[in-house]
Amino acid sequence: AFEASEAGARGVVCSGDHVREVRDALGEDPLIVVPGIRPGGMGANDHARTLTPREAVERGADLLVVGRPITQAADPAQAARAIARELEG
Repeated sequence: AFEASEAGARGVVCSGDHVREVRDALGEDPLIVVPGIRPGGMGANDHARTLTPREAVERGADLLVVGRPITQAADPAQAARAIARELEG
């Protein structure tokens, strides 16, 4: 992440485990994209490091990658709305 920023990248992708330290080191300017986001109470699937949407944002994430919790939901639109509500609450 640090090399990417030094090379002029406008953002970085990092695991939830490192969001806070990357944000602290790089400041507020670069976007931080965090994969492996799982709503509260949902299993990790094959991800070793997951965060809830709220945890990721509180640690400094700008963009969240939420895949299977939405794409594999019986009602994907409802799943997306539930994640949005989790972030609002």
